[in-house]
Amino acid sequence: MAQADETQANEAQVGVAPAAEAQADEIHLTAARAEELAATYGTPLYLYDEAAIRARTRALADAFAWCPGFREYFAVKATPNPSIIQLLAEEGCGCDCATAPELLLAQACGLTGHDMILTSNDTPAADYRLAVDLGAIVNFDAADMPAYWEQHVGAFPRTVCCRVNPGGTFEAANGIIGTPEDSKFGMTVPQLRETFAYLRDHGVEEFGVHAFLASNTLGGDYYPRLARQLFELVADLARDLDIHIGFVDLSGGIGIPYDPADADRANDIVAIGQGVRRAYEDVLVPAGMGDVALYAELGRWLLAPAGALLTRVIHEKETYRRYLGVDACSANLMRPQLYGAYHRIDVLGREDAPALATYNVVGGLCENGDQLAQDRPLPETHLGDLLLIRDVGAHGHSMGYNYNGKLRSAEVLLRADGTTELIRRAERVTDYFATLDATEVGCRALTLAARWQTTTYDTPAKDSGVTVTTVDNAGGDSKRKL
Repeated sequence: MAQADETQANEAQVGVAPAAEAQADEIHLTAARAEELAATYGTPLYLYDEAAIRARTRALADAFAWCPGFREYFAVKATPNPSIIQLLAEEGCGCDCATAPELLLAQACGLTGHDMILTSNDTPAADYRLAVDLGAIVNFDAADMPAYWEQHVGAFPRTVCCRVNPGGTFEAANGIIGTPEDSKFGMTVPQLRETFAYLRDHGVEEFGVHAFLASNTLGGDYYPRLARQLFELVADLARDLDIHIGFVDLSGGIGIPYDPADADRANDIVAIGQGVRRAYEDVLVPAGMGDVALYAELGRWLLAPAGALLTRVIHEKETYRRYLGVDACSANLMRPQLYGAYHRIDVLGREDAPALATYNVVGGLCENGDQLAQDRPLPETHLGDLLLIRDVGAHGHSMGYNYNGKLRSAEVLLRADGTTELIRRAERVTDYFATLDATEVGCRALTLAARWQTTTYDTPAKDSGVTVTTVDNAGGDSKRKL
């Protein structure tokens, strides 16, 4: 027991990056360049840096190069843009998908078969059937899923993964960092054991185990501790059930220091990789399981620092606080409103100026919670200034919504050669009204939206891209291009 405690203590000391490394491999943008982008694409605008994405992806691959079967399965939900997914695929990444549309997105990017994992919960049969058609790995979240599969899909594939939730709390060197028992995801260890036995008896030949026990961890010891726990579990399962464990999916959970105050606990991916290696060699290799592959789903660690939200100050207000009203809002970035999340904000052109003013940076939603930053020290900032909100490359644009009729922004990829590429156009007001065409009044709303849009954007009506189907009183349809 003392030896195990010493091993965990050693793992707790590795994995912390030097403070200076916390700012590495992130998006870089000058004020002049930002003005060019704003003039070309408008604001608010999501930006992603190709060079930073590739650098972080390669750093991850290098950190786990000791394991020949290692692979990153990028969680599509983090940044569901085909240009980003295709870029990651070029670097050898697969896709972790949660729904049929995410599977289709991965397929469109050229991924096939076991390049994809369907990790879902409360999964409809149609999603499972698509996974079978595509040859994707299926990750069962609950003990009832095998019976549901047999009823709605049929025979099991050769390879199946199951998601385990060991319950209790998950502790790191600095205390509790996760409470799996409060999570809706995964099956208990006894349920996992029974499920694997059932699947073994019904033709499954290769098994995988997946777990996600904590989110956005810092300090470096989460992955090594999780790995050791899962390695001990799969070694027991392989021995007791006489099954072949093909892979262990460590999922996500390695975070980034959103707040500069946490920079001293930034994760060192190289040291984390070595911590997992020690656990692998301590547990799996002696058990004769040195061929087990390792998978990861580190969407946040890979993408968040490589993305930023560019927004312009369009109003100033001073009451009991000083407010900067920007053209972005929580509909563009909901993490601050939803989680109280901190995101660094640069006032472009004044990055080196002292932060002598204190502002609340707010959007235009009819919700007081629509505040991207509160009581934030910043340099003196005024109308027309461009702000760069950092660390939004994952779980940023993808969590956008349309409350108050707000439209989601464009996404632009900053290519390594200095060029830019529009990888998602901004929503138009006609997009917002598009699904209302089921009724006559809805069609009228769509028509008005198209007219306003062409006037607002000063483009010919023929370019509005909208076809309205009107329903006459006799039940017939007529279509016209706006």
